[in-house]
Amino acid sequence: MNLLAIEIGGSKLQLFAGTSDGAILERRRVVIDRAAGGAGIRKQIESALPELIAKWEPRAIGVGFGGPVDAQTGVIARSYHLEGWSGFPLAAWLTERTGLPAFIENDANTAALGESRHGAGRGENPVFYVTLGSGVGGGLVVNDRIYHGAPPGEVEIGHVRLDRDGTIVEARCAGWSVDRRIREEVAVNPDSRLARIVRDDAPGGEARHLGAALAQGDELADRILTETVDWLAFGLSHVVHLLHPEIIVVGGGLSLLGEPLISRLVAALPRFLMETFLPGPRVVVAGLAEDAVPVGALSLAAEKVAASHSTVPQGTALR
Repeated sequence: MNLLAIEIGGSKLQLFAGTSDGAILERRRVVIDRAAGGAGIRKQIESALPELIAKWEPRAIGVGFGGPVDAQTGVIARSYHLEGWSGFPLAAWLTERTGLPAFIENDANTAALGESRHGAGRGENPVFYVTLGSGVGGGLVVNDRIYHGAPPGEVEIGHVRLDRDGTIVEARCAGWSVDRRIREEVAVNPDSRLARIVRDDAPGGEARHLGAALAQGDELADRILTETVDWLAFGLSHVVHLLHPEIIVVGGGLSLLGEPLISRLVAALPRFLMETFLPGPRVVVAGLAEDAVPVGALSLAAEKVAASHSTVPQGTALR
């Protein structure tokens, strides 16, 4: 069975054709115009869908959206990155334009489902997924199903407070936060290897240079990453104490650092756990890398189509 998957993030739009077992048949990445907001992204989606539908004849559409959603109704609660999404009925909008049933989830929830069924969390239960990208998001899969709180509740690890003054995990661990920290540090450490690498490239996205600086033994890069991971471990300790996942899967742009990030996180997390819960859950990098959201969206759509014989999905009907 062929399906479509859409990933709508704060800085990217991806459209995929794939199958019910998570295989990707075609992928398209579209550069978004942030100034155009949600309306601009919807125009890009509307333009791309007819060709994909004609070519692959999908049965349904799964969407991973970068922000809280009401998964029951397919309505977007809000976007923290772009205007024009709050209260928007995305599932109904997609169905009106395609005739296909559409199913909407928060992107971290969707990625958690993908990793649980086809990635690093396969065979584990519960699976907690944390994404370190333009924001910090979380998703929880229990007994092969996404956990939902009361709408529009999600497992918002990024908004967990690290102190009573209101500092949240995103303010220490999101890509933009690490970028800012690097800019501040290289300004006062201009002779570091990290500073030289940053100066030789275009500004923005400075966190992408950490890997190269670490490979050269740069002490500044090591300190920045270690301190970032310590904050992340502190935030994740609350996840362990409350939800007790068997595995924590780390995805998003910063996860592409791989071993340097994961080894530090494995070492840091037990320091914040009560003794009874030691050594804590396994911590691994995402197995699907940047495909976690679309693979999860394919799984979501397949699951909903299979269940459609007894329920009507988000107010739509299957062909």
